[in-house]
Amino acid sequence: LVALDLTGKIKWQSPIGKAWVYSFSDSRSTPTVEGDRVYVSSGMGTVACFDAISGQAIWKVNGYEKFEGRYGTWGYSESLLLVDNKVIFTPCGEKTTIVALDKKTGETIWQSQSMKDTVAYVSPLLVQEGGKKLIVTVTGTYLLVVDAENGEILSRSNYGGLKNEKAYKVWPGASYTNTNTPIYKDHKIYITGGYDHVGAMYSLSTDFKTLTLDWTDETLDVHHGGAVLVDGYIYGSNWINNRIGKWCCIDWKTGKTMYEKDWKTKGSIIANDGMLYCYEEKTGFIALVKATPEDFAIVSYFQVPLGKGPCWSHPAIKDGILYLRHGGALMAYKIK
Repeated sequence: LVALDLTGKIKWQSPIGKAWVYSFSDSRSTPTVEGDRVYVSSGMGTVACFDAISGQAIWKVNGYEKFEGRYGTWGYSESLLLVDNKVIFTPCGEKTTIVALDKKTGETIWQSQSMKDTVAYVSPLLVQEGGKKLIVTVTGTYLLVVDAENGEILSRSNYGGLKNEKAYKVWPGASYTNTNTPIYKDHKIYITGGYDHVGAMYSLSTDFKTLTLDWTDETLDVHHGGAVLVDGYIYGSNWINNRIGKWCCIDWKTGKTMYEKDWKTKGSIIANDGMLYCYEEKTGFIALVKATPEDFAIVSYFQVPLGKGPCWSHPAIKDGILYLRHGGALMAYKIK
């Protein structure tokens, strides 16, 4: 875990826990910061809390061992969610699926029933609806809606089991390799995964107990770059193969394809002030794009000059500064 000041100077570095070393051994999750504390998980499922000023460890829990977790091909890569006094972590396995730890001590507050499933590579989403706080997330197989207060799994759907018309799969488990956080709006939940698996829109009932499939889409199968909702349209890049993808827009209400356009290759996406920031993964170009369903309308673009390997980190924007990471390099650009 590394802390830098706003000039890029390293303030401190602290070990988290055992890293994932078996395949693509680089970092797995984004730290979660609240006040003077930082919460982070390692690739092998250690959940830790640090002092944000000094970098001293406050507590650590080996979530994989304690909850007898079950990881997939690429270990754990969940960015931890904070809800009130709780840290939310998803170990999966035979013992439980999602757990809540005390923010101050790391002690277990609750653990959900087990779905007997494997972890995905998804960071959970907090939804506040009807006076209740909900955790919306995806495991290897299921879309889940969980009561954040007590860990009750309110509703579930077998997303991995959805079928599409495309016969080709890169490997048999492709539809169970989920990496993208769901998008929620007005009792609607959209999820997408790569490798030609369908994206899907669900309606969540007002009592949160039922998920109903509204539509599926075969255009926007996002590999691991995320998707964004802007003014009634979903934007992201799809998976043609592990090296190639196109930039897409689909309608939030119907799943209709608005466009599917070539630009470099697939990558990650964020939105800000009605604009899209698209960071292609192969050569590190980032484009400023108008968020319009008419076309992939590029305003400008540039290439990051530093770093090695694929550009898989998602961009971030804070106070008019665009932060881009490429391997071991972190760059900050004034965009205001």
